[in-house]
Amino acid sequence: MAITLYDASVRTYLQILPAVGGYLEKARAHAVETGRDPESLVEARLCDDQWPLRSQVISTVHHARGAIAGVKAGLFRPPLWDGQFDYAGLQKLVADAVAELSALSPDEVNALEDKDLIFELGPRQMPFRGGDFLLSFSLPNFYFHATTGYDILRAKGAPLGKRDFMGAPRIRA
Repeated sequence: MAITLYDASVRTYLQILPAVGGYLEKARAHAVETGRDPESLVEARLCDDQWPLRSQVISTVHHARGAIAGVKAGLFRPPLWDGQFDYAGLQKLVADAVAELSALSPDEVNALEDKDLIFELGPRQMPFRGGDFLLSFSLPNFYFHATTGYDILRAKGAPLGKRDFMGAPRIRA
């Protein structure tokens, strides 16, 4: 079976990002039903030294939509930590990323496989090929942050299960 860069990256982002939107909505509804303000979840963490939900969602989106944009531009940097995102803003961020990624064509993404890219982290620079960056750096980070966001909400009592994380699998029609 041949797999393309588009299949491995964008199709994966488009399976998990709607699930992130779904678990955010399910957690919001649960908070409202139990008399909790959903805004109280935005800064929730698993551990004191780990990023809060807000940063997990921003990073999930950044390692999907931002990774593709970074490869196109030849430069990827950590996301801006806009503290102004409220719960609804995080939900919109995810929905906008799904819309943007849905508009990409396979040919457009597959053409990025050999494109040079620099990942810049402060003064440190790491050179990548586009495909290697997406598959060996961005996708693992994407899954890490999507999973951690799920875990935060689950730990705060949201009635989430495995299917809430997995999204719609690519089943044979």
